[in-house]
Amino acid sequence: MTGTGRYIGTPNGIVLCVDRKTGGIIEGRLYHGYSSKGHPFRGYEDIIKTAEELFNTLGFPHTGAGDRDIEGRTHSHQKKRGMTRVLSDENMLEKHGDIGTFVIRVQHRQHSSWQGRVTWLEEDKSVYFRSVLELIKIIDGVLDKAEQTDETGNKEESAEIMRE
Repeated sequence: MTGTGRYIGTPNGIVLCVDRKTGGIIEGRLYHGYSSKGHPFRGYEDIIKTAEELFNTLGFPHTGAGDRDIEGRTHSHQKKRGMTRVLSDENMLEKHGDIGTFVIRVQHRQHSSWQGRVTWLEEDKSVYFRSVLELIKIIDGVLDKAEQTDETGNKEESAEIMRE
C-alpha cells in the first residue's frame, strides 16, 4: 500500500519519531493529539506503556480483556472525560525522527495485544500488524534496513521491509 501515511485518521493515532538506535534500543519521541509536547521514550516498553495509558484514557480501542495484576485480579479502566485534542493531524505529521518516523494506528486490542496498521513516513509504506511483537519486528526491520542504507547509500533496499 502506498499513499496512506499523510493522515492519522483515528483519535488514538500515534506518531513515533525515532532519533537513534543503540545496542538494539530505540530512543525518540512519541506524539499523540492530546498533548502539545512529545513524550520521550527509551525502548519499546516505554512506547507500549505510554500508548496503553492513552488508549485506556480514551477508552478506545476497547480492550478485549482487562489488565491483570500479579495475583490474577483483572482491572478495567474508566474513560476520562474532558480530553481535548491540542495537536491536529497536520501538526503531528510535521514531527520527524532522525532515523525514522512511523504513524501507528491501533484499531483493536484483542488477545492481550494490538492489531492495526503502521506507516513508515519516509517511504510512505504501510503494513498491517496482528500483535505488538509483529509491530516491533516491523519497526526494527525498517530501522535496520535504513541503517544499512546510510552505510551503503543504496536507498531502494530500505523500502523492501514494508510489505505491500
